[in-house]
Amino acid sequence: MPCSCRGVRRLEPAVPAEPSPPAHPSRPRGRFLVLEGIDGCGKTTQLEHLRRWLPASGLLPAGAELIVTREPGGTPLGLALRQLLLHPPGEAAPGSGAELLLYAADRAQHVQQRIQPALEAGHWVLSDRFAGSTAAYQGYGRGLSLDLIDQLERIATGGLVPDLTLWLELPLAESLRRRGHRAADRIEASGEAFLARVCGGFAALAAGRGWHRLDGLQPAPQVSAAIEAALRAFVARGHPGPPAPAEDSAAHG
Repeated sequence: MPCSCRGVRRLEPAVPAEPSPPAHPSRPRGRFLVLEGIDGCGKTTQLEHLRRWLPASGLLPAGAELIVTREPGGTPLGLALRQLLLHPPGEAAPGSGAELLLYAADRAQHVQQRIQPALEAGHWVLSDRFAGSTAAYQGYGRGLSLDLIDQLERIATGGLVPDLTLWLELPLAESLRRRGHRAADRIEASGEAFLARVCGGFAALAAGRGWHRLDGLQPAPQVSAAIEAALRAFVARGHPGPPAPAEDSAAHG
C-alpha cells in the first residue's frame, strides 16, 4: 500500500508487493541502501526517519521513488520464510544449514521480485538488513563457512551489492538493556555468546568497502543527522560505486 509520504512506497507485510513502475529512459539506475545492526540498535527508528526525509531531501533524481523493504520478508514468499525462520511452529525450527539456505531463498526472491526491478526503473531501495546480516549471524554467529556464504550470496543476488551499507554499532550490553523483557525471536534468543560473535562479525564487515559506521549509542536525532550527512556525501561523490569504509564524525563527536 502506498505510504502517505509523497514519493515513498512502503512494502506492507500483509499484502503482496506491487510491481515497480517501468524504467524511465532518461533516469539513471537507482541506488541500493541498507541499514544493518543488532537488535535494539535503532534501525527501525532510522528507517522511518529516512522514509520521510529522503524523498524531500533533493537527493533522489526527479521522478524517482524510495522503495522501503526488509529481510527476511520483503516479498510474499519472504513473509512465509520469515515466520519459519523467526517464529517456527513446534519442532519446525531449522538447523543452522537449513537456516542459511532459507535466508538465501528469501534473498533470491527479494532481489528478483523487488530490488532489481526497482533499481532498473531508476528508483532507490532502502532495506532493513541484507547480506551483511547473513555473514554476521550465520557466519560469525553460527560459525558457518564464510566462503560458503559468499558463494550462496552470489547465487541469490546475481552479484548485486548495496551501494551503501549503514551500520548502527551498538554494544551488546546496551542491546540487551534496550530489549528488556521484550520477547526475543528465535535468532536473538540464541544466547549472549552467539550475539557477541555477531557483534564482532559486524565490526569485521564494517571495515570493508561500502560500509559506513555510525554510533548507535547517540540519541536518535544525532544518529539521523549523521546518516543524512553520510548520504549527502555519498551523493556528492557521484556514487560511482561503494565508498571506502568511514566513520561519521558527527556520530562520534
